[in-house]
Amino acid sequence: MCSSEELEYPQKLLDYAYGFLVSKTMFTACELGVFDFLHEAQEAVSAAAIASHLSTSVDGMERLLDACVGLKLLKVDLTDNEGYYSNTDVSTVYLVKSSPRTLSHMMMYYSQTAYMCWHFLPQAVREGKMQYERAFGTSSKEVFEAIYRSEDEMVTFMHNMDTIWNVYGKDLIQAFDLSAFHTVFDLGGCSGALAKQFVSRYNESTVTIMDLPKVVETAKKHFITDKDQQIYFLEGDFFNDPIPEADLFIMARIIHDWTEEKCLALLRKIYQSCRPGGGVLLVEALLNEDKSGPVTSQLLSLNMLVQTEGRERTPSEYTKLLIDSGFRDIKVKATGKLHDAILGRKLI
Repeated sequence: MCSSEELEYPQKLLDYAYGFLVSKTMFTACELGVFDFLHEAQEAVSAAAIASHLSTSVDGMERLLDACVGLKLLKVDLTDNEGYYSNTDVSTVYLVKSSPRTLSHMMMYYSQTAYMCWHFLPQAVREGKMQYERAFGTSSKEVFEAIYRSEDEMVTFMHNMDTIWNVYGKDLIQAFDLSAFHTVFDLGGCSGALAKQFVSRYNESTVTIMDLPKVVETAKKHFITDKDQQIYFLEGDFFNDPIPEADLFIMARIIHDWTEEKCLALLRKIYQSCRPGGGVLLVEALLNEDKSGPVTSQLLSLNMLVQTEGRERTPSEYTKLLIDSGFRDIKVKATGKLHDAILGRKLI
C-alpha cells in the first residue's frame, strides 16, 4: 500500500520520469571529455576555461557542470561568485578514460547505441523484436559488420564489452571453487578481461578465448601483453565451428543474447566437448523467481528485447536449459552485483 504522502506528491514517479535526463547528462559529460580534462588539469577549473578547452558554449557547459555537481559527479568551489570544478573520487575511478576501472566506454555504448534503440521500446514491445533498423536504418548484423571494418571502432566496442569485468570480474570467478578445472575455454571472451581474472585466481590453469577472427586479431594487438602467458586464442564461430575439449567452458553474457532453441543447441554442443567431471559457467543478470526484481535485471531484459533475440532469465530457467542440455548438479550464486554465476557439471 502507498502512504498518503506518496499519493499526495508522487516523488518516485517524477524521479522515474527524469531518469533519462540524469543518464544523458552523465553520458554527455563523458562524451565531451569533461572528466578526462579535469583529471589532467589536476586542479579546479572554471566553467569558462573548461568550455574553451572543450570547444563548447560557456553557458551550456556551466549548466552541464552544475548538473554534474548536483549528481555528485563533480565538486565545485566558489571564488568571487565563480565556480571552479573538479572530479569526485567516484568520477576519477570510473569516468576518466585512462583509469584501469573506467566505465566510460560502457557509457558511450549506452549513449550512442542502446539509447537510440530504446527510443523504439513501444514498437519492440508490440512486435517482440529488436529495433536496430528503426534506430539506425540498418540491421544489427550490418551495424556490427561496420564495427568490424574499423579498427578504432572495434577497439572501442571491445572495451565496452569487457569494461565491467575490470570492476567485479573477480567476484564472478570466485563465486565457486573452480580450481579443479585446468583447461578452460572462454567462448565469446572478447579481449580477455574475464580470462585474466581467471588465471590470476587459478594460476595453474590456462584459458583459451574462442571468438571471431577480427575479435581475436584486435585482442592480440591491443589487449593482451607478454604477461598474459596463460591466455591463448582460437578463431572460430562457436555456433558453426568445432569446439575443442576442455574441463570448463565459460560463457559470460552470451546465453542472454539468443532464443531458447539457439541456447539449447549451443549448450548441447558444449556438453559434447566437455570432459567428464567438467562443467560450464554461465555469467548472466538473474531475475527473481517471483518477478519482483531486481529492477536492473528487468531493465536489462528489456534491453535484450530492443537489441537482441534474447532475454534475461530466472535461476530455474537457466537450470532447465542446462539440465535439458545434459548438465547436472546445477549451482547458482547471486553476487549482489550486476551479474551472477551459474555452474553446471558433466557427471563422470
